[in-house]
Amino acid sequence: MSSAVPDVPARHWPADGLVLGCDYNPEQWDPQVWREDMVLMQQAGVSLVAVNVFGWADVEPRPGEYDFSRLDEVLDLLHEHGISANLGTGTSSPPPWLSTRHPEILPVMADGTTRWPGGRQAWCPSSEVFRSYALGLVEQVAQRYAAHPAVALWHVSNELGCHNALCYCDASAAAFRGWLEKRYTDVDALNTAWGTSFWSQRYSSFAEVLPPRLTVSTLNPGQALDYQRFSSDELLDHYLAEAEVLRRHSTVPVTTNFMVTAHRRDVDYWSWAPHMDVIANDHYLDHRLADPTAELAFAADATRGLAQGGPWILMEHSTSAVNWQPVNVAKRPGEMLRNSLGHLARGADGLCFFQWRASVQGAEKFHSALLPHTGTESRTWREVLELGRTLTALQEVAGSRVEADVALLFSWETWWAADAENRPSTEVEYLDQVHRAYLALRAQGLTVDVLPPGADLTGYRMVVVPELYLVRDEHAAQIEAFVAAGGHAAVTFFSGVVDEQDRVRLGGYPGAFRDLLGVVTEEFHPLQAHEQVRLEDGGTARLWTEDLRAVTAQVITRYADGPLPGVPAVTRNEHGAGVAWYVATALDAEPAAALLGRVAREAGARSLPGAGAEVEVVRRRGAEHSYLFVINHGGGEVELPVAGFELTQAVRTEALRVPAGAVRVIREEAS
Repeated sequence: MSSAVPDVPARHWPADGLVLGCDYNPEQWDPQVWREDMVLMQQAGVSLVAVNVFGWADVEPRPGEYDFSRLDEVLDLLHEHGISANLGTGTSSPPPWLSTRHPEILPVMADGTTRWPGGRQAWCPSSEVFRSYALGLVEQVAQRYAAHPAVALWHVSNELGCHNALCYCDASAAAFRGWLEKRYTDVDALNTAWGTSFWSQRYSSFAEVLPPRLTVSTLNPGQALDYQRFSSDELLDHYLAEAEVLRRHSTVPVTTNFMVTAHRRDVDYWSWAPHMDVIANDHYLDHRLADPTAELAFAADATRGLAQGGPWILMEHSTSAVNWQPVNVAKRPGEMLRNSLGHLARGADGLCFFQWRASVQGAEKFHSALLPHTGTESRTWREVLELGRTLTALQEVAGSRVEADVALLFSWETWWAADAENRPSTEVEYLDQVHRAYLALRAQGLTVDVLPPGADLTGYRMVVVPELYLVRDEHAAQIEAFVAAGGHAAVTFFSGVVDEQDRVRLGGYPGAFRDLLGVVTEEFHPLQAHEQVRLEDGGTARLWTEDLRAVTAQVITRYADGPLPGVPAVTRNEHGAGVAWYVATALDAEPAAALLGRVAREAGARSLPGAGAEVEVVRRRGAEHSYLFVINHGGGEVELPVAGFELTQAVRTEALRVPAGAVRVIREEAS
């Protein structure tokens, strides 16, 4: 189990100022194209290029036979043109010769079927054979390029766990047993943690334990939860093994690209973040969601939380459409700039894209790029040049930090537990409830820091706790202490129910938060997907109700109909010097925004002028100046009472006007 933070260098930024970058795959192109690319990269303002991300088969075409000639030339060309390299270790996808020689490295699914080569990441995270070959490659890459002047950042593997986070093979089973022995020491402690007295599952030794493979009935939820934890730790161990090789040869910062996004849940990045020299994230608009732009903002705020408020790199995003959604929606004019500066506003000091030149073959040939199939005579290329000019104008923003009065607690561990089988309602999904809370705060113009349970809440006026189903005692106590000291907290339904072993807390729901909230729930009454309930204050809600009794709390509103008419739906409890609110149902968008707006006003949390669902307004503050980012996603011009120097247009203004679809960044005058 990976628990100790290694002795790594202090985080430091791989460049001076803001970065525009891209992923480059020169092995897909003839060498004469490389020189043209270098000139165009310079023209666009590209300063950081990821190479060798999928280079294993190119640099080691046969086992133990290395050919670095092409990578040598590419790195030399980058350096000659003043461009830094984000150098990949190349280990993300093994070459065909490796799985041919060692088919035992291939991942196995829960149903016992093997996943074969032909895609990417066809390897088991617990395979010692795979790791041995991978570290052999990393050793060669590190030795050869540790002193290369182009190398500004090491890029371990790529999107670890994107496709192979959960493997159920025999090697994984053995590693899982070892992980459990370290975690629990003896099998009796394991039996207690998993509640194995249920369904005659009690183990007499660790040797009997298997991964949660496909069963004829519901899985043991404790086993499934621990397997998620184990799998996240196995991938982290792989990262640490590669990073250790790199750090033996080099002082260049080391990172890997996270996937803080709506469709990836198998890695607990809160446990990974302390091991990174620089936090990096990949993000793509997901048009399967109701509000992709709002999810972008949430992901950026969460990535900033992983970076502890410091600068981070957007390692990948897209100029336009991706290739992996059912309908790959192209970005409209100006959308790429808005998306990019949305990440910048929320703390990114590096904006990188997949990829530089659009591929002509392979699974991603219809994925957009900085240089599209059309070439430089395209709207995409013109917008890339505009982005480069904009970042040049915004260089002074680098290193400044986002200001927020509100914290929202988010937990991958809770995500795993809350969305398990046999829960009260499969209509209730954890991430959806997190997003609902975030959307309500966004609608009120509030900037949010996304933090893990247990994070330091000092300095925040308000904390929002959406569906924190699994919570440790010490984390619940920390929220209670925050409120007792004068903070304001809003907790939503299905929170505090179980401890870290997924064991229900007795005495009534919401378990760990009963005393803080001053309420007791006897029974959950989830609703059917089509049902809606009305509240006495005129609001509406869906998905969930509960038989709630106010003990010390003030009732704010009750259900007007549904299964529990007259029962409290929203409560407010004064606790110590602060206030704790409980929302016992899934409020619809407008009443949710109104409620959290009321909580924020009572807490003294500041919303920024003009901010709302269609207009993002975020402040970054540096040592000398503060910078207000205004991103207008709406269809009309907006005006804000802000005076200062607008950096993108290089004009001074007394009142900031932002046209429809435009972005403005103003250096504010000192008040």
